[in-house]
Amino acid sequence: MSSKQQQQQPVKRVAIPKSMNFVLGGTAGMAATLFVQPFDLIKNRMQLSGSVREHKTSFHAIKAVIKNEGFRGLYVGLSAGLFRQACYTTVRLGVFSSLFERLSTPDNPPSFFMKAGIGMTAGAVASLFGNPAEISLIRMTADGRLPPDQRRNYTNVFNALVRITREEGILTLWRGCVPTMGRAMVVNAAQLASYSQAKQFLLSTKYFKDNILCHFAASMISGLVTTAASMPVDIAKTRIQNMKIIDGKPEYKGAIDVILKVARKEGITSLWKGFTPYYARLGPHTVLTFVFLEQMNQAYRRFMINS
Repeated sequence: MSSKQQQQQPVKRVAIPKSMNFVLGGTAGMAATLFVQPFDLIKNRMQLSGSVREHKTSFHAIKAVIKNEGFRGLYVGLSAGLFRQACYTTVRLGVFSSLFERLSTPDNPPSFFMKAGIGMTAGAVASLFGNPAEISLIRMTADGRLPPDQRRNYTNVFNALVRITREEGILTLWRGCVPTMGRAMVVNAAQLASYSQAKQFLLSTKYFKDNILCHFAASMISGLVTTAASMPVDIAKTRIQNMKIIDGKPEYKGAIDVILKVARKEGITSLWKGFTPYYARLGPHTVLTFVFLEQMNQAYRRFMINS
């Protein structure tokens, strides 16, 4: 066989060990969080603002945080954000990649609905691991909007976990777990399935190859779909995890109660309050996570498997 014929043969795509799917997925999520943490903080504060609008726009919120708390205020809760990715995204992308490979054949990749089912399963499992970090993140990013005497003043995510356990009981770390699982299932069904489907579609055209440009375009499509689909569930999760128990009574009974109260008191469009910072956070985070993940996958195959 000539060298030209050898070059024309397709390169066999070597499967990455399942354990590395978890490691690379979590590392990609943590790397992306370093860039988008400020948008997560702004999104959480806007979702918690209630019927009284504390901030007119996302830019107004950013200016207020910098003015009142300094530039570092935009990165409050970063330790919780990184820890959340280490717990949640590690499991989420690891489970999705493992199930995707198991249910795939070279000539017959999983259908869109199967991808959505895999994504929902990955999200539900991952949310159980990530809920303690999630509740720490919500509380830490919300602290700056409270009067000084009402702030929790957690110093870092581990301080938050210890104090929540000691002051409110260990089960509080899983408060809002049901809406968190619901959000995770919606997000992952939308995000992972739409990313995989968008990438598959783009590669089927003559305009894209399996490179960063393709990963970026597929991620932006995925981020937009995921933002629109998941915001009502996300606002329910955020308010439940941040609520305080007053006189033994919680502010909300559950996710449905949050959604109904928000729609009734603040208007149906309030279920998408903070859409801009949410997409500004989720869109780039989706882009960066998948771009980092794809590049790390390629590097792992090149240096660890094919070396």
